[in-house]
Amino acid sequence: MAYVLGYLYADGSLEDASYLRGKYVRVSSVEKENIIKIKNWLNSAHTIVNKKPTSKNGRLGYLLRIGSHMLYDDLVKLGLYPNKSLTIKFPKIPKKFLSHFVRGYFDGDGSVMIQRAKGKTQKFILKKLSVVFTCGSEVFLEKLAEEVKKVIKTDQEKVYKGDKAFMLSYSTGDSVKIFKFLYGTDTKEIFSQRKFNIFCDYFKRRPQRVDEEIKNIILMVG
Repeated sequence: MAYVLGYLYADGSLEDASYLRGKYVRVSSVEKENIIKIKNWLNSAHTIVNKKPTSKNGRLGYLLRIGSHMLYDDLVKLGLYPNKSLTIKFPKIPKKFLSHFVRGYFDGDGSVMIQRAKGKTQKFILKKLSVVFTCGSEVFLEKLAEEVKKVIKTDQEKVYKGDKAFMLSYSTGDSVKIFKFLYGTDTKEIFSQRKFNIFCDYFKRRPQRVDEEIKNIILMVG
């Protein structure tokens, strides 16, 4: 549930349809497997619907809309509310659940990238591994950075203003720490396989970065 809460903070929304006497929880993604997992964890019988791309080169999206006063009200108590994107604050998360919450948020509004540059004697040179969290709320990301730093002693704390949202970007060393933080606990397949695979691809290309802890995570999780 900590993972689901994190995902809802990223790609979820609350809809108070008073005119219909309804309250709805909406969760969307371009990765259908994420929506299916959340639907199952919430024991929802609601239909996942397709969302047409909003741009010419956009991807097909998926939406799960759950009508539930109880779920809606419980999420409000946990800090969610309608039209949250620009003003949301980081919730109080017990330390033992922090990695699950952050992993849920990462799978919704985070990214991991292997930055490359062309080389003279080979097709490309790996430059760095980068983990980025995005949010419309600067306050949310500042608190996320603070809470993560308490646990894994990251160097990065600064939040940047991007074109459409605020960004918290981590360099290679911190990104390796975040990999261990996100997947080093009992994940039970509660993660985006696609993003996990990007980390694994980096470690295959940079074996000097792989220690026993990373080996064990890839063996147990991957």
